[in-house]
Amino acid sequence: MSNTTKPVNQKAWFLVLPVILCVAFSAVLPLMTVVNYSVQDIFSPERRVFVGTEWFAAVMRDEELHLALWRQIQFSLAVLLVEIPLGIALALSMPAQGWKSSAVLVLVALSLLIPWNVVGTIWQIFGRADIGLLGYFLQWAGMEYSYTGNSSHAWWTVLAMDVWHWTPLVALLAFAGLRSIPDAYYQAASIDGASRWAVFRYIQLPKMRGVLMIAVLLRFMDSFMIYTEPFVLTGGGPGNATTFLSQYLTTKAVGQFDLGPAAAFSLIYFLIILLFCFVLYNWMQRLGTSGKEQGHE
Repeated sequence: MSNTTKPVNQKAWFLVLPVILCVAFSAVLPLMTVVNYSVQDIFSPERRVFVGTEWFAAVMRDEELHLALWRQIQFSLAVLLVEIPLGIALALSMPAQGWKSSAVLVLVALSLLIPWNVVGTIWQIFGRADIGLLGYFLQWAGMEYSYTGNSSHAWWTVLAMDVWHWTPLVALLAFAGLRSIPDAYYQAASIDGASRWAVFRYIQLPKMRGVLMIAVLLRFMDSFMIYTEPFVLTGGGPGNATTFLSQYLTTKAVGQFDLGPAAAFSLIYFLIILLFCFVLYNWMQRLGTSGKEQGHE
């Protein structure tokens, strides 16, 4: 018998070629440019000096960076702690079928359609004491509210704005996860006389684990890169109360035109996001695995 192998048609790889080219121009080449800037001191387009890791060391010693990183971590953790439970609660309260379900889905998704700069403008007006409902109500309640003069008020206003804008995304993902659960699970729970909390704990929450993992990663990455909304609302102030990492990077690159330190910081910024996403993903995977083991027991 002759060992003949059928030739493999490799022409399908040509279908992937446009994607490879798009990724190369949109991601790889800009990344290589940033790496090039991060190891050079650029005096002019014709004069550049190789400095190695000098900019990385300078950025890591920057106290303003440390404070911006701490504010960013606090903000992103607060976003997850508020938006994930609130999104799940909203999804559980939404109608499952019929025209009411469609109407509620449209209403919930409305805030996601608003551009980021418009969101900042809306809350800028909303928080004013003279013409904004939020500012007027808080002033009427006896609270000296001022998101432009009080750092705590500014921070909580930015958090409330982000919760209003992005909680619907978590709700829509959780709603899709709930609708994918077969009715047989609910029928079995009804026969066993399971309470509503037991149904949520042992049926709905485990079945939503996949979509909740996506929601956590999406909201963390987006909140960790937030820029437009707080910039429009507070400009990073008062002081540096709402100056997060993205605005700090923009100030370095555009405001001060320190391309070397800005490029080095952007790479560190990128690695920080990857690290946190890796930790979150593995932590949620372990929670899911331990939940399955407990369920089998």
